[in-house]
Amino acid sequence: MADASTPRDESGMSLNFGTYEEALSWIGRTTEPFESEFAVNVPMIRYYCAALEDANRSYWDTDFAAEHWGGSVAPPGMLQTWTIPLQWRPDGKRAISVMAAKVPLPGDKPINVTTDFEYFEPVREGDRLVMTDRLEAISEEKTTRVGTGHFITSITEYRNQAGTLLARSTNTLFRYRSEG
Repeated sequence: MADASTPRDESGMSLNFGTYEEALSWIGRTTEPFESEFAVNVPMIRYYCAALEDANRSYWDTDFAAEHWGGSVAPPGMLQTWTIPLQWRPDGKRAISVMAAKVPLPGDKPINVTTDFEYFEPVREGDRLVMTDRLEAISEEKTTRVGTGHFITSITEYRNQAGTLLARSTNTLFRYRSEG
């Protein structure tokens, strides 16, 4: 049973708690590679595009895609779709490894601040994406309108089964202490 001074994780991210000094020793750490559950496939691409009403011929016309891209490709906005694990499986849950949640810090509330993507190669039908997440930086304690905590910056790389870098995202999350 935790005492009243131990923060409770109600974020659903399985946060680790510790000190800023402990967290600093984590800079540069990388998660284990996480492989997508499924290969990139045309039915999922079309479901996604239908939901967004994206009429780009690259996603609907296989002849057009073959001529312009060498085959079917996924929209850039789908990148994370391929690496989100199923929320339930008969053999148990498969957790995704998010570096910002693993960092030992005192804050019990995470809020995403920014996410920037760089795309290098198209995501193609048949690709099996593999992602890794590296802790890049942790700010000193800051006080904002939502609370007092630390900004955590991580860099996620997305590669295909051949190891080709397809995209990179830089994410900043603010992890702060709740006041009540």
